Amino acid sequence: MEMVLIITGLVIAAGTLAAILWSIAYPARRLWPPQRYTLVTPFMVWVPTFTLFGILIVLGVTYWGGLAFPHWLRFGVGIPLIVLGNVIVWAEVAQFGIAQTGGAKGSLRTGGMYRYSRNPQYVGDIAMIMGWSVMSASAGAAIVGLAGVAVLVVAPFAEEPWLTAQYGTGFEDYRAKVRRFL
Repeated sequence: MEMVLIITGLVIAAGTLAAILWSIAYPARRLWPPQRYTLVTPFMVWVPTFTLFGILIVLGVTYWGGLAFPHWLRFGVGIPLIVLGNVIVWAEVAQFGIAQTGGAKGSLRTGGMYRYSRNPQYVGDIAMIMGWSVMSASAGAAIVGLAGVAVLVVAPFAEEPWLTAQYGTGFEDYRAKVRRFL
């Protein structure tokens, strides 16, 4: 069962990464951010995202403690990363809205956590994945988690040309002042 979950997680991450790389290479035919936000878009965005997070949770719970991480690391680092990541992500989703978080056009957000990072939701997601991988001490969660982190690190490179096209000098000025991640 563990191998099926790991392979499924890696396939989801690889497919998402391929869509992002396609969007970087062919911005006129990009998949992310979506060219048009339709009724299908939320399913195309959120089903793979929540499936990948679900697989991470199942791997972590099912194979809990498989890696020899000390308790101080697992709980002293893992829990704070999970909590901090959730606070960042859900605070910004509340401000942005679920549709815009999922690729719908909206306004350029430069306040809140966006004052410190152009991609605070990705930073929060990365913190959650890393925190869960450390806390669960599961090799499978760590493998799938690393693939998920790779997707999150590459995604802004597909988004930034779109943001420049949408918001012009507003985004360019913002990009010059605020770092991509931290």
